[in-house]
Amino acid sequence: MDLSLSGKRAIVTGASKGIGLAVARSLLAEGCVVHLVARSEDALKDLTSQLDGGDQGRVTYSALDLSKSESIPILLGESGKIDILVNNAGAIPGGDLQTIDEQKWRDAWELKVFGYINLSRSVYKLMMGQNSGVIINVTGLAADRLDTNYIAGSSANASLNAFSRALGSNSFKDGIRCLAVSPGAVETDRLVTLMKTKAAVDLGSEDRWRELLKGLPYGRAAKTVEVADVVTFLASDRASYLSGLLSTLTAVIARGAVRSRASKSFDACTTLRSKFDVYCFK
Repeated sequence: MDLSLSGKRAIVTGASKGIGLAVARSLLAEGCVVHLVARSEDALKDLTSQLDGGDQGRVTYSALDLSKSESIPILLGESGKIDILVNNAGAIPGGDLQTIDEQKWRDAWELKVFGYINLSRSVYKLMMGQNSGVIINVTGLAADRLDTNYIAGSSANASLNAFSRALGSNSFKDGIRCLAVSPGAVETDRLVTLMKTKAAVDLGSEDRWRELLKGLPYGRAAKTVEVADVVTFLASDRASYLSGLLSTLTAVIARGAVRSRASKSFDACTTLRSKFDVYCFK
């Protein structure tokens, strides 16, 4: 399937690892020019060298802390024209209302919530000038599966889902699409570390960490590439009729059967909820 992304210019935040890195790889594979954003310059420099593959200029980077609003004009000055923005940076600590004090809550939201919103605002203005563009916000399933012990994260993801749907419900008038991708458990370095720690305590060996995931549909967490392929599809012209859409990437148990709600090629029966109640089937 030709996604017609060759030559498109994309910014991916939180791109030094995990989902962000997988999204960068997926967009590059489709011919995009990708600008990586993360805090660690050393990590970005190494990744740029690895990903460029001798094709100089297709991968660039900015080492910035996007929790600080003054980083945004610097980023836009370094990135050049933007066709696709993928907001992905941020990690919110666990804890209940009494555990997460005001400062911890604000610090987490400065990147994951206000960082997304502020960068989207600035990029949207640029995209309006070219009457085209796609903004994709990577959120998380905690928005739907509310957890008092992850209260700051559940609230943040729910807010960003609402933000994406509200913006995307009208952005098409400016030639811009805005969507959210909300993955469930994803096999990132962070998840593996957490599961190994838990396995060492609960099962006596960190090597048994995969056993803790057997209760998930398919008996495993999603791969980062599976999330990245959905993001890439939604960024492409193949999804040009979709805006204000929330795509939840998890398998759900329905009447005793496992149904995939998103896959690399959208082969499975996939229900995507948007303002327009779009239902997509292969």
